[in-house]
Amino acid sequence: MATKKLIEVALPLEKINAESAREKSIRHGHPSTLHMWWARRPLAAARAVIWASLVDDPSAHPELFPTEEDQAKERQRLFRILEDLVVWENSNNPMVLEAAKAEIMKSTDNNPPALLDPFAGGGAIPLEAQRLGLEAHAHDLNPVAVMINKAMIEIPPLFSGRSPINPNSNRLVNEGWSGVRGLADDVRYYGEYLKKEVYKRIGHLYPEAEVPKSQGGGKATVIAWIWARTVKCSNPACNCNMPLMSTYSLCKKSGNETWVEPICSSDSPDIEFEVKRGKGKVPESPKVGHGSQFKCIKCGCIIDADYIKAEAVAGRMGQQLVAVVAEGKKGRVYLPADAIQRSAALCSKPEDYPDGALANDTRALYCILYGLDHFSKLFTNRQLTMLCEFTNLLEEIRIKIESDAKSSGLPNDHVRLQDGGNGALAYGEAIITYLAFSIDKMIDYHSTGCVWHTTGEK
Repeated sequence: MATKKLIEVALPLEKINAESAREKSIRHGHPSTLHMWWARRPLAAARAVIWASLVDDPSAHPELFPTEEDQAKERQRLFRILEDLVVWENSNNPMVLEAAKAEIMKSTDNNPPALLDPFAGGGAIPLEAQRLGLEAHAHDLNPVAVMINKAMIEIPPLFSGRSPINPNSNRLVNEGWSGVRGLADDVRYYGEYLKKEVYKRIGHLYPEAEVPKSQGGGKATVIAWIWARTVKCSNPACNCNMPLMSTYSLCKKSGNETWVEPICSSDSPDIEFEVKRGKGKVPESPKVGHGSQFKCIKCGCIIDADYIKAEAVAGRMGQQLVAVVAEGKKGRVYLPADAIQRSAALCSKPEDYPDGALANDTRALYCILYGLDHFSKLFTNRQLTMLCEFTNLLEEIRIKIESDAKSSGLPNDHVRLQDGGNGALAYGEAIITYLAFSIDKMIDYHSTGCVWHTTGEK
């Protein structure tokens, strides 16, 4: 008869639930930030379920705990181990992990089973199985999920305990490079190197902004460009290039309230925008009702969603740079879009870029309704240029990493990562894998679908 496990009898659910909920607010160093995945399981819950599924409940050993009182006392001892185990700060605490592993070994006669997750998804279960000392196997049908699991579970052990190989590290000092700290240091170094190399090539497309003396003066790095999509007003007597903006507010943070004021001119169909600051009244948004229904700020004509969609599908939806956000001396600075910023943003499209048709599923991909039916249409020309430069440089960076790795003493075995290698070639491919994840995340944030958070200023 199977031995009754702790999970079948009782668990400290209040503590497990609290730690699982708390994980949602942890954004630095958490595996979930590597790549988004649907229905990602909290690590605390996965860790608790795996551990409690392997550890015997005291009632399974009446010879050791003959009375209910004895069993309850032992169960509370196990609860304390589990409550320590699910705390985020204890994720890599050797004392806490060793205590948890000891109970697993005791309950499995020093022969714990391997764990197989046939649909691993974001990898929470196999990751936590590995943390608890189990042999973990992860499968999935989606290649993205497979790549996430490889990056979290398969690659790190291959290079554990090694010093970093980058020229800025002190390779003679191994102390302090336990676990994958050396690998992480190299990812940071070559990520910064990649960024600098890209800037050498296209930095001119990202000019600094001139900050007024009233806001600290000098030049500042622009960190965001606020755009609005536009369509021609359907009123033939107006012909205004209507900005389709749901709000004119740029910042709602107390003490830094900022918005844009639309300026109409009888001489031009274009709307100009003036940046305003302080406690003044933000103009009413031109968006009316639900969906894509807007009011022309020039003639007051109400434009329905069908007209806007038809104009967009016909290729007549435009875009207008409304304002820029710069990193000032004392925080975010909001500035009008001058001629320099407009000119830099309107660069030509790169000659070669990856593209493909989006799935024609308007239930999930609303952009299809507006003629944005290919991946390339989700980016400005400058965004496409930047993302292509990052991607195209990966192979050049990989060759540099391999060379640095050989110089640092890693074996030059010419075995690729996919073939189980852990020498110079495989190490270069490993670093590139993590840099590719960074570029993948950049694709989300450097697209025309990204919005500016008026409260978080990000």
